Amino acid sequence: MDYSFFDFLTLVGALGVFLYGMKIMSEGLQKVAGDKLRGILSVMTTNRFTGVLTGILITALIQSSSATTVMVVSFVNAGLLNLTQSIGVIMGANVGTTVTAWIISLFGFRVDISLFALPLIGLCIPLIFSGNSKRKSWGEFIMGFALLFIGLAYLKESVPDLQNNPQILSFLQNYTTLGYRSLFIFLMLGTALTIIVQSSSATVAITLIMCTKGWIPFEMATAMILGENIGTTVTANLAALSANISAKRAALAHLMFNLFGVCWVMLLFYPFTHLISWIVTNYGPGDPNEMMQFLSTLSPETISLITSGERLTDPLLIDLQKQLLSLQVSVSYSLSLFHTLFNVANVCFMIWLVQLYVYVCSALIKPKNVQDEEEFQLTFISAGMLSTSELSLMQAKKEMAVYGERTYRMLAMVKELYYEKDEDKFLKTFSRVEKYENISDRMEIEIANYLTHVLEGRLSSESKEEIRVMLRATTEIESIADSCFNLARTIKRRNEGHSVFSEEQNHGFDQMMSLLDDAISYMNKTLHKQEVVHDDINPSYNFENEINNYRNQLKLHNIEDVNRKKYQYQDGVYYMDMISECEKMGDYIINVMQAIVEKKF
Repeated sequence: MDYSFFDFLTLVGALGVFLYGMKIMSEGLQKVAGDKLRGILSVMTTNRFTGVLTGILITALIQSSSATTVMVVSFVNAGLLNLTQSIGVIMGANVGTTVTAWIISLFGFRVDISLFALPLIGLCIPLIFSGNSKRKSWGEFIMGFALLFIGLAYLKESVPDLQNNPQILSFLQNYTTLGYRSLFIFLMLGTALTIIVQSSSATVAITLIMCTKGWIPFEMATAMILGENIGTTVTANLAALSANISAKRAALAHLMFNLFGVCWVMLLFYPFTHLISWIVTNYGPGDPNEMMQFLSTLSPETISLITSGERLTDPLLIDLQKQLLSLQVSVSYSLSLFHTLFNVANVCFMIWLVQLYVYVCSALIKPKNVQDEEEFQLTFISAGMLSTSELSLMQAKKEMAVYGERTYRMLAMVKELYYEKDEDKFLKTFSRVEKYENISDRMEIEIANYLTHVLEGRLSSESKEEIRVMLRATTEIESIADSCFNLARTIKRRNEGHSVFSEEQNHGFDQMMSLLDDAISYMNKTLHKQEVVHDDINPSYNFENEINNYRNQLKLHNIEDVNRKKYQYQDGVYYMDMISECEKMGDYIINVMQAIVEKKF
């Protein structure tokens, strides 16, 4: 076989350029419309039909069904979408991803876009180096578009020619005449390729090239495309491995939808492919099934001449070259049409079964009977759940809200400890506070690592600033948890020293805890808000002033009470340690509020 390791690396490199172009193009568009995409998802999913339209629109825009489905799974995980809404969006994503195949068919075979690729890159260079983030994002989109077609051109050139490598055709022909077994083999091949490449768009491009080169007949290529529909579900399922139950169900619904769609098309495979061939033959450039027959009538030398790209003078060769180009276009149109009609028909049929999908997924993935809320596990984010950088911020915000709620529960435990007389119950509650403190430390690290990971991606300057603010707020929330633990330790020292507080001291501590309770409750309410306004911080400033004033008042009373011998000096030390820690906690709370509210103004 005349195909060296260097040729293989060239093929892999061409695929890499194609994938990188797709990635840059997709990320550029997401950065331009990141906030709008979030708004579309939250507003346009009121029912299954608008959900499907949303999935089509977003996937057609960002040119990646994997990005859309991972984003949907992430939003389900974050509680922004329910399972019914997510299934509609996923169905639409399957239709939206067929746009890529049409772009490749319309421009990649009929027009040699690679000729314009370098001028396009030259056009986008000033945009990429622009100080304006939106212009820079548009430059990245154009750059990705150009790289995609450069990669496609290299792919077509680096795929081995059959005239020089006839062993490929003879090898593949052994598996193309086995009826339904052949279809199943190529279906599995398409699935495996998509899992390896992690892009159904790239695998569709490879399939188009294989078919237009005459490697495989049209029907085997359509079987590969069906396999690619199954392979593309793997990305979302991998993303959902570390997610909550709702996200796992959404990922399973995606797999079931594509799998069932492939099953019914396989039952009607030959009538369906014959319909596609009839449409393209009568209303398009020609019969896609004639490609292999046409190539089989030509000698290797003739094929080499008409595919060399050199200018031909022989009228016969020019005519053959035109026939080959026409057949290549018919094959690419047919596969794109098959891909589109299959997904549209699948959605039209399955959209009425959304509630059945919800029921089956809920039955297959059941929640555990006992959930230990004190076990450490991030609710909305994890390393495996990182979707596109711009769209990961919402998940981090949700996780910060959960983090704030944990500190509130710690404060409630401190209140229990203060009056607990039973030693066993005291130690049990104290160990819970200590456990929450360890969880809090780990949550801070996990959220900070996640945000740092997101910060490494392609972000707008506004989103980068938002992440820095979130990192600051996360640190301050951890300090609130530290203060709760310090209070618990001071109460423990008080008990071990057999110190007894007066009714006046107890009343003062209760009042201070009530102020902190109000302050943290308001902070958590603000963390849960989608949008904050500048006036949202005013109540927090009032709480902070009350806490400071009350601390000063209690400090003066404590000095007077110790001087009057109302209680022991050591009792006053324990008491003021607690009050001072409460005042520090108030400072941390206002720091969180300043980070999440004032940074916007």
